[in-house]
Amino acid sequence: MSSNAPSPAPRGRIAQIRETYKLTRRADPKIPWILAGIFLGSLLIMVALGALFGPLWFWVVLGIPTALLATTYVFARRAESAAYASIEGQPGAAASALSTLRSGWYVTPAVAVTKNQDVVHRVLGRPGVILVSEAPASRAANLLANERKRHARYVGETPIIEVQAGNEPGQVPIRKLQRHVMKLPRSLKPAQVSTLRKRLDALTTTPLPIPKGP
Repeated sequence: MSSNAPSPAPRGRIAQIRETYKLTRRADPKIPWILAGIFLGSLLIMVALGALFGPLWFWVVLGIPTALLATTYVFARRAESAAYASIEGQPGAAASALSTLRSGWYVTPAVAVTKNQDVVHRVLGRPGVILVSEAPASRAANLLANERKRHARYVGETPIIEVQAGNEPGQVPIRKLQRHVMKLPRSLKPAQVSTLRKRLDALTTTPLPIPKGP
């Protein structure tokens, strides 16, 4: 997007917040009371500090934005948890979670799909090539091993990291997947990532039967 493009209209942002709140409330019916408690609790703490140290008006004025900030933070965390809960267990949930990675990460969903709808997604970033499976643990290891061999012919000495997404022992839950990937040790420079991305395009020219998901 051009830097001269107009910013989203305030009404659009408000509508987005409203929709996010509705989705969060469906998964977390207590959210109105939690947010109200956080706001009032934060404000009361600032009022108490004002009563102790004064002047009271200063602490009240400072307390309102502080309470709003605390409430917004809690709402964001609850909304994130609700979003992950809504997609967990669905085909494509891992790709959906990985799609929120920041710039410098390149996600290619479903580089491999089996008849059982077991899927492997590819993430390319400074740690190297990260292969993420969505499959039961009993099948994920072989699926990832096959994709490792296929990719190794194209990436040379670039590290290939295997990650199993899921809730079985040894797997990474969907809600923790993005952070897990971002914490992997860096091995490549940005220029190397760009070069590798072009090389890997040859592996994704054929469309795959991607299962429907979030």
